[in-house]
Amino acid sequence: MGLNLTVVSLYHFTEMLEIELKKKELLLECKALSILGTFIISNEGINGTVCGEREAIEQIISLISNWPEVKDLNLKYSETDRHNFSRMKVKIKKEIVTMGKPDVNLNSKRGKYVDPSDWNEVVSKEDILLIDTRNKYETKIGKFKNSIDPQTENFREFPEWARELYDRLSASPEGIPKVAMYCTGGIRCEKASAFMLDLGFPEVFHLKGGILKYLEDTPESDSLWDGECFVFDDRVSLKHGLGEGNYSLCYSCQNPLSQKDRESVHYEEGVKCHICQDVITESKLVGARERKKQIQLSKSRGQEHVGDYSESRKLFDLTDSNG
Repeated sequence: MGLNLTVVSLYHFTEMLEIELKKKELLLECKALSILGTFIISNEGINGTVCGEREAIEQIISLISNWPEVKDLNLKYSETDRHNFSRMKVKIKKEIVTMGKPDVNLNSKRGKYVDPSDWNEVVSKEDILLIDTRNKYETKIGKFKNSIDPQTENFREFPEWARELYDRLSASPEGIPKVAMYCTGGIRCEKASAFMLDLGFPEVFHLKGGILKYLEDTPESDSLWDGECFVFDDRVSLKHGLGEGNYSLCYSCQNPLSQKDRESVHYEEGVKCHICQDVITESKLVGARERKKQIQLSKSRGQEHVGDYSESRKLFDLTDSNG
């Protein structure tokens, strides 16, 4: 029988003070409560996704909410039957989500929130340009219908793409339209909304709570979402109602794989897939196969292998992509 655990993703843009002290306090409390995951703290706020027992999660949220700088935490809950992280980390960074623009001030300017209940109406208007602020390994498994995909490798590439878009639209006869943006949990599109306004876009909207809140609140029969939503933990993807999706990760290249992908002759569980088949080195193949062998031996002995973290997400950084 699986565990009964809660996953919470949260963020808040604010002028955070005494971040070293807050880091120590947060790490100490999370370890005491057996909470696993990652928090990022910076002078612009806090961002994180953690997993633990519901009561423990509520205690951590209470701790953060009682910091004097925190006024309104953006929270997304979901349930899981296993721990989705291997350890607990609290990091101090220049940005709580890395756009490469630490000077963007969300306390003076940001886009307008759109509640999930109003999202369909807003993005269905003809004068709205709908933009996905996530990365291409995320958009490949699901996105809103009729949205523009910047095809970025990471969020740091978004500002350049947005600037080129603004220049192109400025030169067109139609002029610059209103923009609506979305991401997984709301943090990337919120920061991007401030940057877009700085560029000169006249009006920018962003989905409050992100895709996760939309999938939680919107009946599938009324949904404009197509596919599944990539998440940065052991579940890999979520569906409507925030049920666990059908994707897994390739151990070597970290790309999300569907059931059809896993049926490819080039797929080797815990080793490689059709995407990295032609680029993976022989030494990496040998290493991955040895790791898989050791995991299987550990399981046969009833032991837990330290590397058995469901195709551990080596290439992903919460500061780059989560939310």
